[in-house]
Amino acid sequence: MITVSGMTLTYHSGKGVFDLNFTVPKGAVMGYLGPNGAGKTTTIRALLGFMRPDSGKCSVGNLDCVEQAPEIQKKLGYIPGEISFPEGMSGDEFLAFMSAMRGTKSTERKNLLLEMLELDPRGRIKKFSKGMKQKLGIIAAFMHNPEVLILDEPTSGLDPLMQNRFAELILSEKANGKTILMSSHIFEQVEKMCDSVLIIKDGRIVEQANVQKLKDEQRRIFVLRPGEPDVAAGILKAGGFDMRVEQNGVFEVFVSGEKMDSFVKTAAKFTVLNLSVKQQSLEDIFINYYGKGE
Repeated sequence: MITVSGMTLTYHSGKGVFDLNFTVPKGAVMGYLGPNGAGKTTTIRALLGFMRPDSGKCSVGNLDCVEQAPEIQKKLGYIPGEISFPEGMSGDEFLAFMSAMRGTKSTERKNLLLEMLELDPRGRIKKFSKGMKQKLGIIAAFMHNPEVLILDEPTSGLDPLMQNRFAELILSEKANGKTILMSSHIFEQVEKMCDSVLIIKDGRIVEQANVQKLKDEQRRIFVLRPGEPDVAAGILKAGGFDMRVEQNGVFEVFVSGEKMDSFVKTAAKFTVLNLSVKQQSLEDIFINYYGKGE
Protein backbone atom coordinates (compact mmCIF):
# COMPACT_ATOMS: atom_id res chain seq x y z
CA MET A 1 0.00 0.00 0.00
CA ILE A 2 2.98 2.31 0.67
CA THR A 3 6.08 1.95 -1.52
CA VAL A 4 9.32 3.93 -1.40
CA SER A 5 11.87 3.07 -4.11
CA GLY A 6 15.40 4.49 -4.19
CA MET A 7 14.22 7.81 -2.77
CA THR A 8 16.75 10.54 -2.03
CA LEU A 9 15.72 13.99 -0.81
CA THR A 10 18.38 16.40 0.42
CA TYR A 11 18.43 19.86 1.99
CA HIS A 12 21.00 22.62 1.36
CA SER A 13 22.72 21.56 4.60
CA GLY A 14 23.45 18.15 3.07
CA LYS A 15 21.08 16.39 5.43
CA GLY A 16 18.04 14.49 4.23
CA VAL A 17 17.21 10.89 3.30
CA PHE A 18 19.26 8.74 0.98
CA ASP A 19 18.29 5.79 -1.23
CA LEU A 20 15.33 4.73 0.90
CA ASN A 21 13.66 1.44 -0.04
CA PHE A 22 10.75 -0.01 1.90
CA THR A 23 7.13 -1.12 1.58
CA VAL A 24 4.17 -1.24 3.94
CA PRO A 25 1.71 -4.01 2.93
CA LYS A 26 -2.03 -3.47 3.06
CA GLY A 27 -3.36 -4.04 6.57
CA ALA A 28 0.06 -3.72 8.26
CA VAL A 29 1.19 -1.31 10.98
CA MET A 30 4.83 -0.26 10.60
CA GLY A 31 6.76 1.73 13.19
CA TYR A 32 9.28 4.28 11.90
CA LEU A 33 11.99 4.86 14.50
CA GLY A 34 14.83 7.31 14.81
CA PRO A 35 15.83 10.39 16.81
CA ASN A 36 15.15 13.96 15.74
CA GLY A 37 16.94 14.76 12.50
CA ALA A 38 17.24 11.14 11.35
CA GLY A 39 14.87 11.66 8.40
CA LYS A 40 11.46 10.43 9.58
CA THR A 41 9.54 13.65 8.97
CA THR A 42 11.31 14.23 5.63
CA THR A 43 10.13 10.79 4.49
CA ILE A 44 6.59 11.57 5.61
CA ARG A 45 6.58 14.94 3.82
CA ALA A 46 7.54 13.19 0.59
CA LEU A 47 4.75 10.61 1.05
CA LEU A 48 2.24 13.43 1.54
CA GLY A 49 3.42 15.18 -1.62
CA PHE A 50 4.69 18.20 0.31
CA MET A 51 8.26 17.74 -0.97
CA ARG A 52 9.56 16.41 -4.28
CA PRO A 53 12.36 13.79 -4.06
CA ASP A 54 15.65 14.52 -5.85
CA SER A 55 15.57 10.97 -7.20
CA GLY A 56 13.57 7.78 -6.81
CA LYS A 57 9.86 7.72 -6.15
CA CYS A 58 7.20 6.94 -3.60
CA SER A 59 3.59 5.90 -3.93
CA VAL A 60 0.50 5.30 -1.79
CA GLY A 61 -2.06 2.83 -3.11
CA ASN A 62 -0.27 2.74 -6.50
CA LEU A 63 -0.69 6.53 -6.81
CA ASP A 64 2.44 8.64 -7.30
CA CYS A 65 3.01 10.89 -4.28
CA VAL A 66 4.10 13.86 -6.43
CA GLU A 67 1.86 13.64 -9.48
CA GLN A 68 -1.29 12.28 -7.80
CA ALA A 69 -1.14 13.86 -4.34
CA PRO A 70 -4.76 15.19 -4.46
CA GLU A 71 -6.13 11.69 -5.13
CA ILE A 72 -4.01 10.27 -2.31
CA GLN A 73 -5.40 12.84 0.14
CA LYS A 74 -8.92 11.44 -0.33
CA LYS A 75 -7.92 8.04 1.12
CA LEU A 76 -5.29 9.25 3.59
CA GLY A 77 -5.33 10.28 7.25
CA TYR A 78 -2.38 12.36 8.45
CA ILE A 79 -1.19 13.61 11.83
CA PRO A 80 1.77 16.00 11.52
CA GLY A 81 4.52 16.08 14.11
CA GLU A 82 3.78 19.72 14.89
CA ILE A 83 0.08 20.43 14.45
CA SER A 84 -1.11 23.90 13.42
CA PHE A 85 -4.73 24.96 13.08
CA PRO A 86 -6.44 27.89 11.28
CA GLU A 87 -6.49 31.04 13.39
CA GLY A 88 -9.81 31.98 14.97
CA MET A 89 -11.65 28.69 14.46
CA SER A 90 -13.36 26.68 17.17
CA GLY A 91 -12.77 22.94 17.34
CA ASP A 92 -16.19 22.03 15.98
CA GLU A 93 -15.84 24.59 13.17
CA PHE A 94 -12.53 23.05 12.17
CA LEU A 95 -13.97 19.52 12.07
CA ALA A 96 -16.94 20.77 10.04
CA PHE A 97 -14.51 22.49 7.66
CA MET A 98 -12.50 19.29 7.21
CA SER A 99 -15.66 17.25 6.58
CA ALA A 100 -16.89 19.75 3.99
CA MET A 101 -13.51 19.81 2.22
CA ARG A 102 -13.49 16.00 2.00
CA GLY A 103 -17.16 15.71 1.13
CA THR A 104 -17.89 13.62 4.23
CA LYS A 105 -21.56 13.83 5.22
CA SER A 106 -21.91 11.35 8.07
CA THR A 107 -20.92 12.57 11.55
CA GLU A 108 -21.27 9.18 13.26
CA ARG A 109 -17.57 8.30 13.20
CA LYS A 110 -16.56 11.81 14.28
CA ASN A 111 -18.90 11.61 17.27
CA LEU A 112 -17.55 8.17 18.26
CA LEU A 113 -13.99 9.53 18.20
CA LEU A 114 -14.96 12.61 20.23
CA GLU A 115 -16.47 10.30 22.85
CA MET A 116 -13.50 7.91 22.84
CA LEU A 117 -10.98 10.73 23.33
CA GLU A 118 -13.24 12.68 25.71
CA LEU A 119 -12.96 15.92 23.75
CA ASP A 120 -15.46 18.77 23.79
CA PRO A 121 -14.63 20.58 20.51
CA ARG A 122 -16.50 23.75 21.37
CA GLY A 123 -14.38 26.79 22.14
CA ARG A 124 -11.54 28.51 20.30
CA ILE A 125 -8.68 26.20 19.34
CA LYS A 126 -6.10 28.79 20.38
CA LYS A 127 -7.28 28.30 23.97
CA PHE A 128 -6.98 24.50 23.81
CA SER A 129 -4.23 22.74 25.75
CA LYS A 130 -1.57 20.78 23.83
CA GLY A 131 -3.36 17.53 24.65
CA MET A 132 -6.70 18.88 23.39
CA LYS A 133 -5.09 20.04 20.15
CA GLN A 134 -3.54 16.59 19.69
CA LYS A 135 -6.92 14.94 20.18
CA LEU A 136 -8.46 17.31 17.63
CA GLY A 137 -5.72 16.38 15.14
CA ILE A 138 -6.32 12.66 15.73
CA ILE A 139 -10.07 13.03 15.16
CA ALA A 140 -9.50 15.05 11.96
CA ALA A 141 -7.15 12.33 10.67
CA PHE A 142 -9.43 9.38 11.45
CA MET A 143 -12.99 10.66 11.06
CA HIS A 144 -13.30 10.13 7.28
CA ASN A 145 -12.37 6.43 7.67
CA PRO A 146 -9.22 6.56 5.50
CA GLU A 147 -7.58 3.46 4.00
CA VAL A 148 -4.06 4.66 4.86
CA LEU A 149 -2.82 6.52 7.94
CA ILE A 150 0.53 8.31 8.20
CA LEU A 151 1.15 9.42 11.76
CA ASP A 152 4.09 11.54 12.93
CA GLU A 153 4.47 11.28 16.73
CA PRO A 154 0.69 10.87 17.11
CA THR A 155 0.54 10.62 20.93
CA SER A 156 2.58 13.75 21.64
CA GLY A 157 0.92 15.65 24.48
CA LEU A 158 -1.52 12.87 25.43
CA ASP A 159 -1.75 11.62 29.01
CA PRO A 160 -1.23 7.86 29.70
CA LEU A 161 -4.97 7.11 29.65
CA MET A 162 -5.41 8.73 26.24
CA GLN A 163 -2.26 7.02 24.95
CA ASN A 164 -3.92 3.69 25.80
CA ARG A 165 -7.13 4.80 24.07
CA PHE A 166 -5.12 5.72 21.01
CA ALA A 167 -3.43 2.29 21.03
CA GLU A 168 -6.89 0.69 21.12
CA LEU A 169 -7.89 2.84 18.14
CA ILE A 170 -4.83 1.75 16.14
CA LEU A 171 -5.41 -1.93 16.87
CA SER A 172 -9.06 -1.53 15.86
CA GLU A 173 -8.05 0.13 12.58
CA LYS A 174 -5.52 -2.63 11.96
CA ALA A 175 -8.24 -5.26 12.49
CA ASN A 176 -10.30 -3.44 9.86
CA GLY A 177 -7.48 -3.76 7.30
CA LYS A 178 -6.10 -0.22 7.46
CA THR A 179 -2.47 0.44 6.51
CA ILE A 180 -0.50 2.54 9.01
CA LEU A 181 2.98 4.07 9.04
CA MET A 182 3.71 5.54 12.46
CA SER A 183 6.71 7.53 13.58
CA SER A 184 7.17 7.40 17.34
CA HIS A 185 9.64 7.79 20.20
CA ILE A 186 7.45 5.78 22.59
CA PHE A 187 8.88 2.30 22.19
CA GLU A 188 6.33 0.57 24.42
CA GLN A 189 3.58 1.72 22.05
CA VAL A 190 5.52 0.56 19.00
CA GLU A 191 5.92 -2.89 20.55
CA LYS A 192 2.19 -3.04 21.30
CA MET A 193 0.83 -1.69 18.01
CA CYS A 194 3.28 -2.43 15.20
CA ASP A 195 3.91 -5.57 13.14
CA SER A 196 7.32 -4.41 11.96
CA VAL A 197 9.74 -1.52 12.35
CA LEU A 198 12.01 0.59 10.22
CA ILE A 199 15.03 2.08 11.96
CA ILE A 200 16.55 5.11 10.25
CA LYS A 201 19.96 6.56 11.09
CA ASP A 202 21.48 9.65 9.44
CA GLY A 203 18.93 9.49 6.63
CA ARG A 204 19.47 5.81 5.81
CA ILE A 205 17.48 2.71 6.75
CA VAL A 206 19.66 0.53 8.97
CA GLU A 207 17.09 -2.15 9.80
CA GLN A 208 13.69 -3.37 8.68
CA ALA A 209 12.34 -6.32 10.64
CA ASN A 210 9.39 -7.91 12.37
CA VAL A 211 9.15 -6.49 15.89
CA GLN A 212 9.30 -9.87 17.64
CA LYS A 213 12.08 -11.13 15.37
CA LEU A 214 14.10 -8.02 16.11
CA LYS A 215 13.71 -8.59 19.84
CA ASP A 216 14.47 -12.31 19.59
CA GLU A 217 17.72 -11.67 17.74
CA GLN A 218 19.11 -9.36 20.41
CA ARG A 219 21.20 -10.34 23.39
CA ARG A 220 19.29 -11.36 26.50
CA ILE A 221 20.30 -9.87 29.82
CA PHE A 222 20.43 -12.28 32.76
CA VAL A 223 20.51 -10.82 36.27
CA LEU A 224 22.51 -13.28 38.35
CA ARG A 225 23.43 -13.34 42.05
CA PRO A 226 26.25 -15.87 42.60
CA GLY A 227 27.23 -17.37 45.94
CA GLU A 228 30.93 -16.60 45.36
CA PRO A 229 31.16 -13.49 43.16
CA ASP A 230 34.90 -13.67 42.54
CA VAL A 231 34.76 -17.32 41.49
CA ALA A 232 31.73 -16.71 39.28
CA ALA A 233 33.34 -13.70 37.61
CA GLY A 234 36.43 -15.74 36.74
CA ILE A 235 34.39 -18.61 35.27
CA LEU A 236 32.15 -16.27 33.23
CA LYS A 237 35.11 -14.33 31.86
CA ALA A 238 36.84 -17.56 30.90
CA GLY A 239 33.66 -18.52 29.03
CA GLY A 240 33.83 -15.31 26.99
CA PHE A 241 30.65 -13.71 28.33
CA ASP A 242 30.12 -9.94 28.45
CA MET A 243 28.96 -8.83 31.86
CA ARG A 244 28.57 -5.94 34.23
CA VAL A 245 29.05 -6.34 37.99
CA GLU A 246 26.96 -4.19 40.33
CA GLN A 247 28.17 -3.06 43.76
CA ASN A 248 25.79 -5.41 45.57
CA GLY A 249 27.38 -8.45 43.93
CA VAL A 250 24.72 -8.85 41.26
CA PHE A 251 25.91 -9.61 37.73
CA GLU A 252 24.26 -8.59 34.48
CA VAL A 253 25.34 -11.12 31.86
CA PHE A 254 24.66 -10.45 28.15
CA VAL A 255 23.96 -13.64 26.22
CA SER A 256 23.27 -13.97 22.50
CA GLY A 257 21.05 -16.76 21.21
CA GLU A 258 23.80 -19.09 20.05
CA LYS A 259 25.54 -18.91 23.46
CA MET A 260 22.47 -19.74 25.55
CA ASP A 261 23.36 -23.40 26.10
CA SER A 262 26.94 -22.48 26.94
CA PHE A 263 25.76 -19.88 29.48
CA VAL A 264 23.51 -22.36 31.28
CA LYS A 265 26.31 -24.95 31.50
CA THR A 266 28.83 -22.32 32.65
CA ALA A 267 26.50 -21.01 35.39
CA ALA A 268 26.12 -24.60 36.65
CA LYS A 269 29.82 -24.57 37.61
CA PHE A 270 29.20 -22.22 40.55
CA THR A 271 26.49 -21.59 43.16
CA VAL A 272 23.62 -19.44 41.85
CA LEU A 273 21.50 -17.78 44.56
CA ASN A 274 19.12 -16.05 42.15
CA LEU A 275 18.64 -15.78 38.38
CA SER A 276 16.17 -13.70 36.38
CA VAL A 277 15.84 -12.29 32.88
CA LYS A 278 15.82 -8.53 32.43
CA GLN A 279 13.12 -7.61 29.95
CA GLN A 280 14.67 -5.93 26.93
CA SER A 281 12.62 -3.17 25.37
CA LEU A 282 12.63 -2.04 21.78
CA GLU A 283 14.46 1.04 23.03
CA ASP A 284 17.40 -1.14 24.13
CA ILE A 285 17.50 -2.63 20.65
CA PHE A 286 17.26 0.81 19.07
CA ILE A 287 20.24 2.03 21.10
CA ASN A 288 22.31 -0.86 19.71
CA TYR A 289 21.97 0.67 16.23
CA TYR A 290 23.07 4.14 17.34
CA GLY A 291 25.88 3.22 19.70
CA LYS A 292 25.94 3.65 23.45
CA GLY A 293 28.21 6.69 23.11
CA GLU A 294 25.44 8.65 21.41
